[in-house]
Amino acid sequence: MAIIPIRTMPDPILRQKARRVKSIDKSIDKLIDEMIETMHSASGVGLAAPQVGVPLRVIVIGIPEEEELALINPQIVRRMGERLVNEGCLSIPGYFAQVHRAEQVRAKGLDRTGKEIRLRADDLLAQALEHEIDHLNGVLYVDYLESMDELQPVEPTSTEPLV
Repeated sequence: MAIIPIRTMPDPILRQKARRVKSIDKSIDKLIDEMIETMHSASGVGLAAPQVGVPLRVIVIGIPEEEELALINPQIVRRMGERLVNEGCLSIPGYFAQVHRAEQVRAKGLDRTGKEIRLRADDLLAQALEHEIDHLNGVLYVDYLESMDELQPVEPTSTEPLV
């Protein structure tokens, strides 16, 4: 496999709406494997295909001590509650900010075999699902801020998750 360069702001692909995957083939399977490897090498919790220059609706999530998740054509079905979380992004390195996210989400998508998956998620998984699906719609977490002045630099020893 290969580690793919992560696109960073202001790369225009990060602002494009990703296309639905029409058929799951070996190229999608390879993309998922490479995205997982790239996410791990960057110490991230999630990664969306546009972040590696591929305008397709594919995300991967790797929360420590939980099973890795790959979703094709994912969507949020329902959001419940609201909470304020610290959020960072591999495409906006060196910064984080507080944003509002749902306490719990219900999402659905396809796994790499084409089988439908339905998820009920809370905590970091809910946050990662919202964050990565936002990427597929050309939305970055900084879009939820009133001002870019709200961004805080990440300390070198920070343990803030980068989704």
